[in-house]
Amino acid sequence: MRRLAYALWYGRPRWGALAQLFLAPAALCFLLAVKLRGFGLRPIEVPGLQVVSVGNLVVGGAGKTPVVEFLARWAQRTGKKVAILSRGYGRTSVEPVEFDSTALPPPQHVGDEPLLLARRCPGVSVYVDADRVAAAQRAQAAGCDVAILDDGFQHRRLARDVDLLVWSDIPNRHVLPRGPLREPLGAIARATLVLLRDGSEPPLAGLPTAPLRFVQRRAGPAGVDRCVLVTGVARSERVRADLERAGVAVLRHFEFPDHHPFHPVELEDVRSVAASLSVPIAATEKDAERLPPGFAQLVLGLSVAPTAGLSAALSGVTGWPVEAAPSSLVD
Repeated sequence: MRRLAYALWYGRPRWGALAQLFLAPAALCFLLAVKLRGFGLRPIEVPGLQVVSVGNLVVGGAGKTPVVEFLARWAQRTGKKVAILSRGYGRTSVEPVEFDSTALPPPQHVGDEPLLLARRCPGVSVYVDADRVAAAQRAQAAGCDVAILDDGFQHRRLARDVDLLVWSDIPNRHVLPRGPLREPLGAIARATLVLLRDGSEPPLAGLPTAPLRFVQRRAGPAGVDRCVLVTGVARSERVRADLERAGVAVLRHFEFPDHHPFHPVELEDVRSVAASLSVPIAATEKDAERLPPGFAQLVLGLSVAPTAGLSAALSGVTGWPVEAAPSSLVD
């Protein structure tokens, strides 16, 4: 089902026009629900806390996590005490959790993205809570000056000072389930700044924009030119394409749903195939948080590629000095 949906949303299948016609009534109902959800909503402010939201409009990976990391490190370099607020998508527990890189909880308690962010941002406190207002209030009470709201564009209960939206061109611009949009395209007008990924065009005219580009990080043996890839992320085809552009042939790709809890039987199958082909196993950093330690020999990540245009635009909306912006996150 997931593959069919992604083919409809991000590809151009021959059956796409018929499927979109069939799904049009459901998309209309979804659109009405979105409108009603935002009707009369008054965001709650947390005095003394600068809230910077990072979000997107589409279902699936947009590159929010590397942007959150970039902002958290930048705010740290300005002397701020920083918190990251996350819903913890994919976790099995519901209780609020606060942690940092000095004491990492199990992934099932907090989710893979919060774990990765804590690992990548030493000194930053991560608050995992479905109630992001309560999390922001706890962060402010703990002395935090800045809160980065991860995946916050549709979470409008918490007032924010800056609303960043990551955008990448897509062929299908319909709302769910007819297309991948969580909200109609016009919702982009709420954004303080739209970050255009990899040369994308602005989705609407007259919006403040900044260029956003990512670079791949690779941890593992040098000179790898073949691998078996295992993924449990939203846009796994991007991971494979990045590897192949870097000259690494993917001999077998084991694809699982986003945030998939890997089962030992599944992993034994991956190990067996990799051993039979005498190649290493590759996985993303997010997946590595849910995989057994050392399971993947080649670990892949994305970092924001800092540019003068991006830093200047972000400085203009956050007030953080350009000279404090990280010059590199590839480590």
